[in-house]
Parts: sequence; structure tokens; C-alpha cells
Amino acid sequence: MTDRIARRPHGRRARATYGADDAHSFAWEPVLAALALGPGDRLLDVGCGGGVFLRRALETGCRATGVDHSREMVGLARKTSGVEVVLAEAEDLPFTDHEFTAVSSLVAFFFFADAVRALREFRRVLEPERGRLAIFTTAPEAKGSPAAPYPLATRGHFYSDDELAHLALAAGFSESRVSRTDEWAQLLVAQP
Repeated sequence: MTDRIARRPHGRRARATYGADDAHSFAWEPVLAALALGPGDRLLDVGCGGGVFLRRALETGCRATGVDHSREMVGLARKTSGVEVVLAEAEDLPFTDHEFTAVSSLVAFFFFADAVRALREFRRVLEPERGRLAIFTTAPEAKGSPAAPYPLATRGHFYSDDELAHLALAAGFSESRVSRTDEWAQLLVAQP
């Protein structure tokens, strides 16, 4: 059930959850504020799910691309957002170096098998001067809560604020900081 609904979403329930107009909407504004997107930006949203955040991000005037590892979510995100969405893993992105000015990931990071490898890929596809990263993820304090119920909590990777900031530095980002939007949510912001 955890895999079908959360880790590799597919099926009617997953489409309803991630295609909902407000899917993960609590993360949208903190991520958009951190990225400060505008018409000159090209955003890559990793783990884009049903694409509703992509649709919201387009309101800033930016161009956007999504990536997800669920074939069903890729199809749904294409319909929802109208942008290019590709099937790929976070740790192996099919894009050229420096192709994007911003990378986002909302409530997907704790499922990435190799966090440092994924972050290296995010850094690789970011422009060195203007690039910025915003990852909204679930804090360890949320284990067993409605934000990360069991058994889902057993399938994710949770990091303290310091560990999360260090992961970005270990991946080669020059600046990294973590803030809390509430007790159960972390926002990692980094620059190449």
C-alpha cells in the first residue's frame, strides 16, 4: 500500500490524491518564496507527482519541466500541467549540465534511495551562477504522525536539520540552510 500510494504512486487512489488541486499545497508558497521564480527561470520539479505544483509554478512566468519515477504520475502531470514531464529517477536525471535555474522537490526527498547522489544530480543540472534549490521534506519528528504515518514512516529517510544541510554540502553545494515551516516540515535551500 505504501509503495502504491506514496513511493511509486499508481492506481485510482494515487491519481486522485496527487491529481487533487491542493496536493501538497502547504509546501507551495515556502518553496516558491525560496526560489523567487520569474520569467527568466527554468524550473525542474523532481518527484512532481500529479503536476499540480508545476501548474502553480507556471503562474510566476517561469518555464518548467517535471520528472517522476512513476509512469502513471508522469502521464497525469503532463495532463495537469501541460509541460514536459519525463520518467526518470532523481539520482539519474536525463538533462544536460546547467539546464535549469531552479530545482524543487516537494514531499518526495525522503523516498530518494541515495540522497547525496540525487543532490549531486540537482547541482549538475543547475546553472552555477543563478541556480538555486528548494526541497520541502518531512522532519523526523513527524514519524508516526498524520504527516508520516506507519508503515510509510518505515519506508522514508528522515534527517535532522543539521544532517539535511550537510547532505547538500556533501553533494557540492556551496551554501545550504534548513528552516522549519512548522514542527514537521523542513525546507532545505541551497546554491551551487
